[in-house]
Amino acid sequence: MKVPFHLVKARRENLATMVAQHGFLPVKELCRRLGVSEATARRDLTALEDEKKIKRTYGGAISEFDNRFPSFTERRERNSRGKAKIAKAALNFIRPESTCFFDTGTTVFAIAEEFRNHPVTPLKVVTSNIPVGELMAGIPGIDVFLLAGQLLQRQSVLIGEMARRSLEFWRFDLAILSAESMNPDGIWNSEEAIVEQQKAVIRRSALSIFCLDASKLKQQAPHFLLPWGRIDKLLTDCPLEKLEEAGIQLTPGQYASDATVRQEIQNQSDSPTSVDSSGEGELPVHIL
Repeated sequence: MKVPFHLVKARRENLATMVAQHGFLPVKELCRRLGVSEATARRDLTALEDEKKIKRTYGGAISEFDNRFPSFTERRERNSRGKAKIAKAALNFIRPESTCFFDTGTTVFAIAEEFRNHPVTPLKVVTSNIPVGELMAGIPGIDVFLLAGQLLQRQSVLIGEMARRSLEFWRFDLAILSAESMNPDGIWNSEEAIVEQQKAVIRRSALSIFCLDASKLKQQAPHFLLPWGRIDKLLTDCPLEKLEEAGIQLTPGQYASDATVRQEIQNQSDSPTSVDSSGEGELPVHIL
């Protein structure tokens, strides 16, 4: 029996809303949520794309996130001093002969720029961040691998189901991650597809470090990532007192800044067998 047009229209509006909220949804998930066949879902997606309400991808659909979110270039100069401090400190967690994941975002790109000036080799780098991959591929002793996935041109990032699947090939010694905001509940990000990708990275990482500058404090992006109790480390230019004033409570082992990392290095120099307060063992000996 032919479905009345007003019901088809309502279903498609619901579909467009789901895609806008979630950013990326595979066709099978759309079918499950709407209770329709794949053929019906694909027809609806085609109709919505014709109306310029969504963008089609291989196996799913993605919202206009790439167009509505500030581009990589626009975000790069924001709080550049804070990002520079984070970058200098981050290099001290990178060890030779390890496999590291470099996340999306301009703070992670700042870390890659600092790494270019003070490389730690040999190293395997896996990334979804196109500018990071291009920059680090030119450093001798660095093997760079890009995730498969949908390229968002303005964001210069690879995301989606294929990108998450390509993570199954890897185990990481260290993941250097970014996010859009932090508040007492935890860390938040701007797009669900990125959040799901980050969770997959964290599950495959021995140590994950979130690198957030002070401008991310007291903000709340649309999609919740993790509570503080499930975060290994926060590396930030924001003083610990400011975090506590904002209601964020961290253990000593979770908090890291350029000052605390310098102190850890000094302690290591004084006592070669010392460990950091989180019990993770000796810090890297790479000193800026």
